[in-house]
Amino acid sequence: MPHFVLDCSENIIQLKSPQEIIQAVYNAAESTELFSEGDIKVRIHPFKYYSTGNTQDDFIHVFGNIMEGRNEAQKANLSRKIISTLKIMFPDVPVLSINIRDFEKSSYCNKSMV
Repeated sequence: MPHFVLDCSENIIQLKSPQEIIQAVYNAAESTELFSEGDIKVRIHPFKYYSTGNTQDDFIHVFGNIMEGRNEAQKANLSRKIISTLKIMFPDVPVLSINIRDFEKSSYCNKSMV
């Protein structure tokens, strides 16, 4: 059930295909063994209009949303694995970043829970 949403400059999906990027992030998250196989969701939002520090430098920022219950070391490892993967794929992209947020079990709901 984890969700990884990549905000990026539009040029990113010209450098690598969206499917290649999605699969790489999926594989990096899966390699941590924090999630059940097939539960990981990855999406990309490319931006045509943006500013990064008043420049038009390419960027990728990953918003990771995971169910609460993982410790700080596990979340730090997850962040490092995803950014390390993206750094290999995009060595010339100056801005690569991620943050991990916890879903609260008490307020999370999906279709199968109703």
